[in-house]
Amino acid sequence: MKHVSQLSKLGLFDARVPRYTSYPTAPQFSAGLTGQTFANWVGQIEPGSQISLYLHVPFCRRLCWFCACRTQGTSSDAPVVAYAQTLKAELEMLRQTLPEGVELSRLHWGGGTPTMLPPDEMRAIAALVFDIAPMAKDGEFSVEIDPNEIDESRLDALAEAGMNRASIGVQDFDAEIQAVIGRDQSFEITKAAVDAIRARGITSLNADILYGLPHQTPKRIADSVQKLLTLNPDRVALYGYAHVPWMARRQQMIPSDTLPRPEERLELFDTARRLFMWDGYDEIGIDHFARPHDGMAKAAKAGTLRRNFQGYTDDLSPVLIGLGASSISRFPQGYAQNAPATAQWKKAVQANEFATVRGHVFTPEDIWRGRAIEALMCDFRVSAQELCTQFGAPADAVEGLFKAACDKFGEFVAREGDALVIPQEGRPLTRMIATIFDAYSMEKTGHSSAV
Repeated sequence: MKHVSQLSKLGLFDARVPRYTSYPTAPQFSAGLTGQTFANWVGQIEPGSQISLYLHVPFCRRLCWFCACRTQGTSSDAPVVAYAQTLKAELEMLRQTLPEGVELSRLHWGGGTPTMLPPDEMRAIAALVFDIAPMAKDGEFSVEIDPNEIDESRLDALAEAGMNRASIGVQDFDAEIQAVIGRDQSFEITKAAVDAIRARGITSLNADILYGLPHQTPKRIADSVQKLLTLNPDRVALYGYAHVPWMARRQQMIPSDTLPRPEERLELFDTARRLFMWDGYDEIGIDHFARPHDGMAKAAKAGTLRRNFQGYTDDLSPVLIGLGASSISRFPQGYAQNAPATAQWKKAVQANEFATVRGHVFTPEDIWRGRAIEALMCDFRVSAQELCTQFGAPADAVEGLFKAACDKFGEFVAREGDALVIPQEGRPLTRMIATIFDAYSMEKTGHSSAV
């Protein structure tokens, strides 16, 4: 109880802070970057190097009320097929710009619901991707799969195309909670999808589950986690539901008075966390869990865990290219985001132009501050020596920030040699501690709850 009281005094239950899947965060992006900027940065990729590629499919058969992603609902396949044609045209533009010999360390299809693509389109897109840039040895091809929107023919197409990691969204298995968040997905449907995936030799499985949902209690989340554990996923993301109805209008369908209080959210997280740990998962960063054999667990042990727009990753590629409407790319030079609206993105591609409309060019200060935040988020430890010698940070600036963190968070941070460390009891404050290193104003942003 004392621990919770101390966290409360530090503002954990009132704060709204970034998730820090990037630095600067996306709300700080500005207009002015163009498709030509994107093309120039692609052209500067080192020939023969490895990159990551993300393809975004922003369609869903139904719109879940809890979701804050930019998606659109459609009962017809026609918009999805038309979108796929434009996506292939964008890939062809990438072919013309990408230096020779580039390979893919990671390929990820996300959305939306990429499994809405017809089987023939899945095969055609995958074939085009690998013709442009083949998968590197030990590379991963992952796809977000909606158990309600998958069948044998589409799974066959994905398996034949080379998918070797599947990602399934669970959210919660409780029927009442599903009804309130607009997500009808039974355990039986989910298990059938998992069994069908594994029957095709795809052994790596990710799963997402949410805490902080309406009507959620420790007993209910424990029941959902225990059901998920019977599916034995290799990785689990335990995300906090972000209730931001002023940004995602569909969330207005969810009554605010059914949501757990921040203190209750912390209890929900801890209930699920203890169950994953009890079942033998390694704790990864602030909200992920992985079996010890999984690449993410190995990266965490080796100190090579990284963070990008998809959350935690064991991918070390310096370049992540995002294609499709609203996709964000990361280059050593900065971030570039495509037009969020599908029509605007399509218009640019049809004019044989990349659809970049906003982004951010890194400053030297962005680089070292971003690394400090990533190190805290991934390792709960940031080294002053690393920041100064590898990233060019001024020693006095780093020391000042370390002191500011210690002054503000007291016993929930510690100094160990040249490093600032977040001990276990301080980890719920990690995102708040990371804001010490954030030089940008948060006044205009609508971030999610710190817990």
